[in-house]
Amino acid sequence: MPPLRSTGTGPEAEDPEYAGQYRLGARLGAGGMGVVHLARSASGRRLAVKVVHARYAADPEFRARFRQEVAAARRVSGAFTAPVVDADPDGVRPWMATLYIPGPTLSERVKRNGPLNPAEVRRLAAGLAEALRDINRAGVVHRDLKPSNVLLADDGPKVIDFGISRPYDRPHDSELRTETGQLIGTPPFMAPEQFQRPRHVGPEADVFALGSLLVHAATGRGPFESESPYIVAYQVVHDEPDLTGVPEELVPLVRACLAKEPADRPTPDALMAELRSAPVGPVGPPASPVRPSDVPVRTPDVPVRSSTAFASPPDARPFPRVPVQRSAAEAGAGGGAPEEPSTPRRVMLARSSGSFPPAHASPVSPSPARRGRPRARLLAAGAVALLLVGAGAAWAVRSARQAADGAERPEARPTPVAAGWRPWESGVYEGEGASAEGGEVRATFCSYGYGALFCSGRGVRAARIDPADGRVVWKSPAEKPGAGRAGDAGNAGNAGDAGDTANAPVAPVLSGSLVQVVSRDGARLTALDPRTRQVRWTRDVSAYGGRVYHAGDTVLLVAADGTVTAVDSATNERRWSHRVPGQTRPQFSSYGDGRVAYAVTPSPDGRRTRIAAVDPVRGTTLWQRESEGALTAAGTGPGGALFLTATAPDTRTSAVVRYDPATRAEHRVRLSAPVAAVSVATRGSMVYLLGAEGGLVAVDTARGGHGWRLETSVANASQLVAAEGRLYFSAADGRLLAVDTARHTLMGQTPPRLGRAGHGYLELVPAPVVADGRVYAAAPDGSVFAVDGREPARW
Repeated sequence: MPPLRSTGTGPEAEDPEYAGQYRLGARLGAGGMGVVHLARSASGRRLAVKVVHARYAADPEFRARFRQEVAAARRVSGAFTAPVVDADPDGVRPWMATLYIPGPTLSERVKRNGPLNPAEVRRLAAGLAEALRDINRAGVVHRDLKPSNVLLADDGPKVIDFGISRPYDRPHDSELRTETGQLIGTPPFMAPEQFQRPRHVGPEADVFALGSLLVHAATGRGPFESESPYIVAYQVVHDEPDLTGVPEELVPLVRACLAKEPADRPTPDALMAELRSAPVGPVGPPASPVRPSDVPVRTPDVPVRSSTAFASPPDARPFPRVPVQRSAAEAGAGGGAPEEPSTPRRVMLARSSGSFPPAHASPVSPSPARRGRPRARLLAAGAVALLLVGAGAAWAVRSARQAADGAERPEARPTPVAAGWRPWESGVYEGEGASAEGGEVRATFCSYGYGALFCSGRGVRAARIDPADGRVVWKSPAEKPGAGRAGDAGNAGNAGDAGDTANAPVAPVLSGSLVQVVSRDGARLTALDPRTRQVRWTRDVSAYGGRVYHAGDTVLLVAADGTVTAVDSATNERRWSHRVPGQTRPQFSSYGDGRVAYAVTPSPDGRRTRIAAVDPVRGTTLWQRESEGALTAAGTGPGGALFLTATAPDTRTSAVVRYDPATRAEHRVRLSAPVAAVSVATRGSMVYLLGAEGGLVAVDTARGGHGWRLETSVANASQLVAAEGRLYFSAADGRLLAVDTARHTLMGQTPPRLGRAGHGYLELVPAPVVADGRVYAAAPDGSVFAVDGREPARW
């Protein structure tokens, strides 16, 4: 019998049958970060327990994201949400247990039985207004209220999934929001300010989402519809909502919720008062019309900003009305607009820069809107330019011109590309990827070495691609994972991520002259010959819970008790096995040639961190020290300096630390505003942090922390890659972006590469690969593509 209380570090936490003290039962849902299981407490209460995947539990970026989700869910726990019962975000396998709520989501209910009747829509509106009142009173903006995040319980609707919610009532959070914009959510249920003024999104955005959600409940569609999320964004900002089919007595209320300006929308309290004025049971005579001017907009119990806080900055430009051309994929997708995916899929939309229609594209004026069929707005090659909103428009156009017209500085010149080489696009999957699989999102993760590109993907253990032309030289298939048990999907939203991204592959590691690949379930490590794909050796690593690290030609395996076993990457022979002094269960990082592995172990309370430099071949400790705060290794710099990032109690990065082993000097640069960093890269003395909401921060550790900031507005980006005076990263819609680190500008980006009919956004975004002057990237449509790194403005 497991202990009554577990911190998540004992043997039972390593057993997939348990999360702490809870024995896991049927699977309720899965997401990119974890799996949600049904469980029972000691008293017999049914729980929905989300457990982070083992391979991601070893990644501090995922841990930080999960801590943030737990904190937000705890803050809003109440009668209208799934209350948090227990959680251990710092365990070996982080987990969170919420009260299990039987019942379907609104999305499932509408899909299965059709639209709700007027009385049901009114009851839903009243319940969600109460829920928003409590959520906003807790100082939280949900930001992703949609049908799949609403559970229809017997005692009323429950709002779930606070994975992208944000507090708005704390000064330091407001400062952060001002410096790092917010463009994350699901376009048909996002408010105009989430596209135009993402740094100033308040509770009013949730009211707008409520209006869209009620239209969906009453009609089975949204008030704004298109095959393309980019056109939906345009409609949300500029067009009037289509309220055809909404019960007549609710039209004025819904229209008020969908007001373009936040200050014109009613508060949850005002909505509750209006809904109380008519019966909640069978619908009687139509209620009196509710006009935006009739409904109170502010109440004392919800702290809000003044309406001027939502005004565009002085230098902002209006949302450009760019003529667009519809893509061929959309043209053949049929006449109806798609319903919301049954599996929640968050869509991250970013402002474009430098992505314009080609010279041969003929602008087509938008035809009048006609409901019942997709709008005839046409998507040009620069479709993302539709999202040039607010001040971002001026910034994006200015950045693109600077990138195209300015002469490169000598230190920023990329490596020349071989003469005659041309950009290419290739498919690792059969049938060229997602489009052949009914629109499935299939990410491909790649590494470069031994003169070739090596990639792993869903169903593909490894593939070798010729970097000259994109030809797939060989491919080693992986065993397809078993399908999860069908169960009550009512709590599936607690999985917290979009799409079926559970057990997503990772990039192969090139070590010991072999291609090293970890199986999707994290149980086996296999080494392949890079020329013949022959299996050289394989090792069972299931006992290490995803703690498998590579340093040069050595594999480091960390057991639950902290014992580190080093294995020769080429032969699979053990080199040494012992605990590293002062390290209870270290997380290893290695950079450059891999001659040094850095072991980092934060204390349980996060106040101190033990750091050690280890020779991975001999197992000797080169140096060790203890530093203040919860630190994570980020990279190395001149003179063997080690860069680390310090994480504040709220999981955001608060400082950059530089430690010089030769002088034993530590220099700490505190950030002016904490950053919810999901990616860190180093180059020379510079440390770059990319925030969860698109803010890019550069810290110069050699100049007392002086640096710069750039708003990319790309949420859920890949890992940053720093090379030759540039930063490269990918977006969830398949775009590859390049930033000039000398000019602090966005140089260019590729067009989106989505799945069939414009669908397919990645929750786990593969990092680009830079080699020999080329940049390789992967997209949601399953493709791998290569571009010339010299001129990003022409991508």
